[in-house]
Amino acid sequence: MALGKLFRTTAFKLSAAYLVIFGLGAGFVLGGVGWNVKGIMDEQIAQTIEAEITGLSEQYAQGGMRQLVDVVERRAAAPGSSIYLITTFAGERIAGNISVLPTGVLDRPGVVETDYERGTETRPQHRALARIFVLPAGFRLVVGHDLEDREALRGVLGHALLLTILWLLAIGTLGGLFVARRVLKRVDAMSASARTIMGGDMRERLPLSGSRDELDRLAENLNAMLDRVSDLLRGLQEVSENIAHDLRTPLTRLRNSAEQVLRTGKDTADYRMAVDKIIDEADGLIRIFNALLMIARAEAGAAPAEMLPFNLADVAHDMAEFYEPLAEEKSARIVVHADPDLMLMGSRELISQALANLVDNALKYGIVEAHADHEVQTISIDAHRNGDAIELRVADSGPGIPVDQRTHVLDRFVRLEQSRTQPGSGLGLSLAAAVAHLHKGTILIGDNNPGLRITLTFAALDVAAPALSGGARQLGAADNKPAFPMQETM
Repeated sequence: MALGKLFRTTAFKLSAAYLVIFGLGAGFVLGGVGWNVKGIMDEQIAQTIEAEITGLSEQYAQGGMRQLVDVVERRAAAPGSSIYLITTFAGERIAGNISVLPTGVLDRPGVVETDYERGTETRPQHRALARIFVLPAGFRLVVGHDLEDREALRGVLGHALLLTILWLLAIGTLGGLFVARRVLKRVDAMSASARTIMGGDMRERLPLSGSRDELDRLAENLNAMLDRVSDLLRGLQEVSENIAHDLRTPLTRLRNSAEQVLRTGKDTADYRMAVDKIIDEADGLIRIFNALLMIARAEAGAAPAEMLPFNLADVAHDMAEFYEPLAEEKSARIVVHADPDLMLMGSRELISQALANLVDNALKYGIVEAHADHEVQTISIDAHRNGDAIELRVADSGPGIPVDQRTHVLDRFVRLEQSRTQPGSGLGLSLAAAVAHLHKGTILIGDNNPGLRITLTFAALDVAAPALSGGARQLGAADNKPAFPMQETM
């Protein structure tokens, strides 16, 4: 069973495929070598035959047929000699060591490859390369060379090819099984880790061998995906716990209001007041759930359909105008420093909501009690281009956030102790961080010395926009309300 499992692995199948390819390559190489060797040997034999034909022709010219026959007889009787034959015009043998030639060979001019027999040997047939030369009066002279050496070389090459294929088969099979076993061992380890993860242990990760091969790269990517899934599951668990904890109070207040009016209500005015209170509580719950939905969609990368180019400077000025009345009530002012051309691609609605949350938090927690000299405190909104990025910054002069809490406040439903007395649900900064993530941007919480400075960074869009009257300005009445003004706290 285990051996069959090895044979079914992709690694073994690839090894077998490579074995076939190498076998075919070896066959072509040895076949080409054999073909070239055959051509070289045939050419050398033909040159030898031509030289002997020339010599025998000279013997015939000097002494006629008698001298030619004597020379041929002497050469034919020598050990390891070439093959010779002299015949009449009718094909009758006169001299030589060839007893039988196939019919029609004597009529073929030039160099031919043919079978032949020697009368003094028991071996019935040989193979030779020969040339037929026609003498005066129709006599024919056949001079050839046996191809036994060439056939022996061909046999050697064939044997070498067979051995090569057998060795390739053996080595390839063993090598394929070895590679398949190693790969299968790693795959089985990954499968065991995957079963552990499916069993509920999200801390388990796929093992790495350290070889940085394709399996390691795959395991690294899967581990990164598991880290992301773990973060999302952890966030979902935290959200579920936070919802259960933070929504219990408003739901309890809502129920108590309804129960109280049922017990103590005396007239229509009492019931109307109780219903108005219940509606306010319900509206607060709806705002919380809308914020959670927006955060979930933004963190999941679900971009809204209205991802269009817009000028961030317009948003900064409009937001300052909207919150200026509230700032005046707190003896503060909002100052905008914005470059005139800050085009980016995104959701104006979501970025406006994120900026609204930051300004709302600054007004709630960045304004300290007025000093004796009635100093007017400032909340600044800065929007500037920095290279290929646009930085949107909201700063105040309040108490700020401790360094060890700055990452924690980006989580959902997180509220610091000093913010417990203010209304809100702790989703403002979470939404701002999610909007930055959706737009491939970043959020950074830093010191304003004194106070808090929060910076959102987005990728700039290289598209010309109508210029605004930029620079710092102090604004008054609101004329453009954000789409989702939420009562949020840090």
